[in-house]
Amino acid sequence: MHTDLKVWLDHFEYHADRRCVLPEGSPDDFTPYEHRLIGVSLAAFQLEEQIDGPRLMRGARRYEREHEAAPLGQIVALLVAEQNHHAALLGAFMDQHGLPHRRADWIDRTARRVHGLAGFELQIAALVSAKLIGKVYYRALESATGCRQLQTLCRILVADELAHVGFESDLLREMHAHTSTLVRAAHATLHRAFFTNASLAVWLGHSRVLRPAGYGARGFVTACANQYAFYLGTPKTMANAPEVLGIREDAAI
Repeated sequence: MHTDLKVWLDHFEYHADRRCVLPEGSPDDFTPYEHRLIGVSLAAFQLEEQIDGPRLMRGARRYEREHEAAPLGQIVALLVAEQNHHAALLGAFMDQHGLPHRRADWIDRTARRVHGLAGFELQIAALVSAKLIGKVYYRALESATGCRQLQTLCRILVADELAHVGFESDLLREMHAHTSTLVRAAHATLHRAFFTNASLAVWLGHSRVLRPAGYGARGFVTACANQYAFYLGTPKTMANAPEVLGIREDAAI
């Protein structure tokens, strides 16, 4: 494979031994107003951070066997573990501040249905879409809250997601590299349409947080589209590793 999987494996193994912990905070730092403004939205994102790891890993191992792509399965297992660690960090913050958890919502149910029916390539496409939108959301949440603990947590999540998006977009381009131009164009069109609709759905579900951060519907969808263009609009390989891994912060938001 063109994608340098060994570099990605080294990255995720390094971070697996250095998991971030919930920053110190004070109960008074998260105000009753923020509790009402942010609680429901944060609970929904905490739920969506939890992904169907076994199904994704089965798809990764199958793809690894069929395309001689070792150690892809190992990388995806580490990525899933880090993703679920994000959910745990958000859950710990919610518990500390008395925010109720959610069992399911319609966005989460739709995403899980897509993952359940899709093959590995579509699972990666849906996953990278969620991460790109999540980057915009967490930066908006950081702006919308005055709680320093939550602001720091948002920065932690965005920093980790930079690598997730880099790996997933790199892998997605590699999957498309050996298909015809027509097939690639069709995939790109469908993926962008899915991504745009998903961005709008997130704004509709989380506008109470996004509006105080300065995002109307058009602004939020545009910010998400800028992320999409940055990562998937032009080829990036591990020659761009400092940029992809987040050493350079893009200015799309």
